[in-house]
Amino acid sequence: MTRVAVIGGGIGGLTAAQELAERNIAVEVYEASDRFGGKARSYPVAQHGPLHGEHGFRFFPAFYRHVVETMERIPTAEGTVADNLVVTEETLVASTDQPAQRARTGQPESVREWMQTLRPAFIDDLPPEDRAFLLERFLYILTACDQRREHELDNVSWWEFIDADNRSEALRERLASATQALVALRPRLASARTMGVIYLQLLFGQMDPTRPAERILNGPTSEVWIRPWVEYLDSLDVELHASTPVERLLFDGRRITGAERTDGNRIEADEFVLAVPVHVAPSFVTPEIARAASELEGIERLDTAWMNGVQFYLSTDISLTRGHQVYTDSPWALTSISQRQFWSGHDFETTAPDDVEGVLSVIASDWETPGIVYGIPARACTRAEIATEVWEQLKAHLNATEDVLTDDVLVEWFLDPAIVETNDGVENRSPLLINTVGSLKHRPSAETSIENLTIAGDFVRTNSDLASMESANEAGRRAANAILRRHQPTTQAATIWELAEPAVFEPFRRHDRLQYRLGLPHPGEVTQSARSFVNRLGVRG
Repeated sequence: MTRVAVIGGGIGGLTAAQELAERNIAVEVYEASDRFGGKARSYPVAQHGPLHGEHGFRFFPAFYRHVVETMERIPTAEGTVADNLVVTEETLVASTDQPAQRARTGQPESVREWMQTLRPAFIDDLPPEDRAFLLERFLYILTACDQRREHELDNVSWWEFIDADNRSEALRERLASATQALVALRPRLASARTMGVIYLQLLFGQMDPTRPAERILNGPTSEVWIRPWVEYLDSLDVELHASTPVERLLFDGRRITGAERTDGNRIEADEFVLAVPVHVAPSFVTPEIARAASELEGIERLDTAWMNGVQFYLSTDISLTRGHQVYTDSPWALTSISQRQFWSGHDFETTAPDDVEGVLSVIASDWETPGIVYGIPARACTRAEIATEVWEQLKAHLNATEDVLTDDVLVEWFLDPAIVETNDGVENRSPLLINTVGSLKHRPSAETSIENLTIAGDFVRTNSDLASMESANEAGRRAANAILRRHQPTTQAATIWELAEPAVFEPFRRHDRLQYRLGLPHPGEVTQSARSFVNRLGVRG
């Protein structure tokens, strides 16, 4: 029987293990930490027993197909893990200087709701010329062929692509940063290819009647997803080794001959799946491995950012909205979810301490901008200062017109343990890949040039593209498929989906493929150049 060793027990590694084990391939998973699930796992809060902390709340937009389909195959006592996904209903957009606004996240049912759905792309306070220009920019992306997206749009920043420096302040504040809070993209650094495509996917998800636009879990991640997943893999005879870090791969110049654990023991297998995070992967790529698989050399050139969560445990259940809260002008790009209202799959009433009635889970996506309390970025704060700063930024937004969040309801807080204090602030031991300009060429495919080595991290080239649970899951499927092609070529492969875009634009994309082959620019490029030139003349004048 073919033996596969998976190094890393996050979403990518567990996905590869499931796809292979379901096809009767022997799998062992080696995870360095004491629990599986990677960034998606929950942590017990020591001071309060059964409470859980998270790296950040789990968010499942409509275009997440791979990870949801995997969840549909993980059994629970009541059905499947996918049954633990619940639909959000609306997003609260809070500001410090005006009343909060609410936007539906479900399928639009009236003209008014359709207008509200489209509002992220056509914000009310934008000048008319900016609205028209943004429409042209999105049409550019929708009608650009894949080759142009990869070789041209990936080499332009989102900031430059939307001509942000020459547009209104409203555009820069509202649209340029629109996706940063959800997917840790930096508008000035992220490629136009990634940020434009993902922004459109989020928008299309609001309009697709076949799938919910947004879903979250009905309990702590490890309880309602990761634990049932590990139990299912165990039922498939997958050997799961927690607290078993692997130090290096052994390579004979042609294939991986084994892997060495930090305790000196050797792992033997026919195939090896490297499913470690992007900041860990370069330590496995020795000069010898890099010479044999040059596509792995670029991993160390990939950039990372911080996107970590803090949970506030409250004496009162403050539900806010049945969905996300977005804090538009928060220095640390905060988003949150009031979780108790969704946790029907978690026995909160009988397990939580008597003084805890609510959980507000917050993600901070900007760790470089000074805060409002200490005047320094999150990187330079202590853990306690980070919690205080986030809490004060929340209050500044939620209490703009009335007191919604007050100090007396705060019982305890929990900050992602990946944030570790140092002498000059904190370090992040679990950073996230960001799709910077030109980074696509440094991202490897799941199948490498080494005949028995595959990669299953969220930094792998995938249709999902973005560093996320979805991309990690797709990478795990691609790694499994490469192994299946070598050892079980007649076995049905794991399904891989393309990102769905409106078919009405396909003729335009075909035309642009011809334009690209002929070395001709996209029609929108001419418009962009002319508008930028005129705007710069106006600024200089």
